[in-house]
Amino acid sequence: MSFAHRHLLGIEPLSQQDIVTILDLAETYVDLNRQSAKHADVLAGLTQINMFFENSTRTQASFELAGKRLGADVMNMAMQASSIKKGETLIDTAMTLNAMHPDLLVVRHPHSGAVDLLAQKVNCAVLNAGDGKHEHPTQALLDALTIRRAKGRLHRLNIAICGDISHSRVARSNLILLGKMENRIRLIGPPTLMPAGIGEFGVEVYDDMREGLKDVDVVMMLRLQKERMDGGFIPSEREYYHRYGLDAEKLALAKPDAIVMHPGPMNRGVEIDGTLADDINRSVIQEQVEMGVAVRMAAMELLAQNLAAETRR
Repeated sequence: MSFAHRHLLGIEPLSQQDIVTILDLAETYVDLNRQSAKHADVLAGLTQINMFFENSTRTQASFELAGKRLGADVMNMAMQASSIKKGETLIDTAMTLNAMHPDLLVVRHPHSGAVDLLAQKVNCAVLNAGDGKHEHPTQALLDALTIRRAKGRLHRLNIAICGDISHSRVARSNLILLGKMENRIRLIGPPTLMPAGIGEFGVEVYDDMREGLKDVDVVMMLRLQKERMDGGFIPSEREYYHRYGLDAEKLALAKPDAIVMHPGPMNRGVEIDGTLADDINRSVIQEQVEMGVAVRMAAMELLAQNLAAETRR
C-alpha cells in the first residue's frame, strides 16, 4: 500500500487515494479486532510514546490499544505532571524524546500548530491526536470509515455537521475530508458558534436545524466545547437543546435511513437525546469507537512502513 507521508498531522495534505488507502487497511483491522486473538506483529520492536498535554480518555485508550495490538512497546507520558509544568519548552521536550529513540509519537496538545512544531524537531513519525482548534485527523478518518461501512460509499452524500463548529477541530478535519470525497456538507448551529468566513469552504450554513436536516444521509453532532469558550456563546443549555439538540422529531426530517454520529464524549440532553444516542437502528456512535482502534492501527502501520523504508535507504 502506497502512503507517501512521514507524519499524520492533518487531513489537508492527504489525497483521495491516501484516505482510501488508510480506510482499506483499517477494514482488515476491524476483522482482526473482532477475533479472539487480536494480535499482529507489524510494529514488533518499535516504540510508541503517547504524549497527551490535554486529557482524553477515548483517544488515548484507542491509540494505546492500537499500538499494543500491533506489537509495539507503548509508553504513556503523563504530561499534566511533567517537566513542561516546570518550565521546559516544547523544543526541549522534543530533544529529550529524540534521545530515547522512539519510532512513533502520538501527541495531543491544546495549542494549534504545536504538534507540527514537534514533528519538525524529532526523528520519528508523529501522529496528531488533536491540536487546539486545528485538526484531529484520525477522528475524521474513523468517522469516514463508519460512514462508508454504514452507507456503502463515501461520496455524494448529504452530510450535516451540527453544533459548536467554531471550536471544533473534529469539524475542521471532517470538513476537509468529506469535501475531498465529494460530499455535500451542511453546517448547522447558532451564528455565535460558526467560524468567520465559513462560507468560503463551499458548504451550506444553516442556523435553523429543522431546515438544515431535511433529506440528509448523515447527522454528525458535535460536543459543546465549554472549555474553549470565554464568553456567552449560548443563552442556556436548555435553550440550546431546544433549538440545536438532536431528538426524534428533528431527526424525522432527515432521510429515513439517516445515521446519527457523535465523536464523544456526549452531553446527553444538551446536544443529543439519550434515547436516540442509544438507538441501535439509527446511532452509529459505538461503531465510531470501534472504528477508531482500527483506523489508528492502519495509520501507524503505514507510517512504520515509511520509517522502515527510510532506514533501508
